[in-house]
Amino acid sequence: MKALAKTFVVVWLALVFVAAAIGAMLELGPAALDLRAPVTDHLTDTGVSHPVTAVLLNYRGYDTLLEIAVLLLALLGILAAGGAAGSAAPKAAHPMLQASARLAAPLMILVAVYLLWAGAFLPGGAFQAGAVLAAAAVLLHLVGLTRGWDSPRLRLRLGLAGGFALFLAVAAALLTQGALLGFPPAWAGELIMLIEAGLTVSLGLILAGFFLFLSRDLR
Repeated sequence: MKALAKTFVVVWLALVFVAAAIGAMLELGPAALDLRAPVTDHLTDTGVSHPVTAVLLNYRGYDTLLEIAVLLLALLGILAAGGAAGSAAPKAAHPMLQASARLAAPLMILVAVYLLWAGAFLPGGAFQAGAVLAAAAVLLHLVGLTRGWDSPRLRLRLGLAGGFALFLAVAAALLTQGALLGFPPAWAGELIMLIEAGLTVSLGLILAGFFLFLSRDLR
């Protein structure tokens, strides 16, 4: 009876929260500041030709840097709370599913590379590419082709933190230009692609880690 009452209270509170969130979104007024025109006018100085990428790494570079930091800290929290654990061999899926996953994983990696490359002038970029890489890793685990991750070794640690460290290094190097993330127009495109490439690898590992570190089985 108590469990049923707790379930009812949780569901009721969740519905109230959803209703309040929907109400708040419906009451949103027009944006106080429309940045579409300024972004379009200065797009040629950003080194990319897609406005979303320009905003994320030029006009909102600090936000993007901190978003990566939050994801990395969340994963570190999972590792700290979970402690050390081994990873037993996963239960193998049907051979047909495994064969399909083996075919799908390389295609997913190819899609991730395309999303990374296209992010400069089309919808895409590091976050989308990293999510596809993470999905490929999770898929291989779900069909029993890879183990859940245990305590990360040096190479995995470098991969997890490498994108954030590269972002910080580029930001620090740009201090000579007078701003932490003030990309010089002549090098903006190359620097953004360098940052995006590093973030793709790290984001893929971080997002996969949210699942694979939690799915590890005690021996």
